Amino acid sequence: LAILRIRLLLLLLLVSTSVAAVEEGDQAPDFTLPSIYEGQPDIALADLAGKAVYVDFWASWCAPCLISLPMYNEMYHKYKDRGLEIIAINVDSPAEEGLYFLEDTPLDFLIPADPEGMTSELFKVIGMPTSFLIAPDGTVELVHMGFRENDIEMIEQAIEDKYGEEAIQNPKGNWDEI
Repeated sequence: LAILRIRLLLLLLLVSTSVAAVEEGDQAPDFTLPSIYEGQPDIALADLAGKAVYVDFWASWCAPCLISLPMYNEMYHKYKDRGLEIIAINVDSPAEEGLYFLEDTPLDFLIPADPEGMTSELFKVIGMPTSFLIAPDGTVELVHMGFRENDIEMIEQAIEDKYGEEAIQNPKGNWDEI
C-alpha cells in the first residue's frame, strides 16, 4: 500500500510539473539576456522584432553544439543581408566555459549568456542543442533538436521555403503589427 501511495504521489507530481514544450505555431517567449562578452549590451528578442531570428541553445560540453556553431556562422553570413539574425544562447555555468570555446571559434552573431537556464526553461528546452526559427511576427516556425552535419541543409531549406529570395524581415519592425 505504501508503494502504491508513493507511485501515485510521484505520478501527480510529474503531471503537475510538466509543461508542454514550445512548438511550431506558438508565439516565441520574449527574453533579455546579457552578452557573453563583458561590456557588450544586453540582447533582447524584442529588439529584433520584424526580423526572422534563429535562436540556438548550446553549451561547451555539447559535442553536436560545437559542430553546429561554425555552420551557423556560415549560415548567418549567407542570410544576414536578407534580414536573418542568429542568437546562440550559451547555457554554460559558469559562462566562462562558453568563452573558452569562443576564443578558438569566433562567431559573428549575437551570443548571450544564460548560466541559470531561465531562458531555456521559457522555451522548455530538454536537450542540447535545440534551435527555434522565429518568424518576423514572433511565431515559432521550426523547432530543431540535436544536430548532425547534414542538418544544416534541412535548416537552410526551411529558411528558403519560408522566405524564398525575399528579405527575411517585416519592414514595420513590430511583431504586433503583422
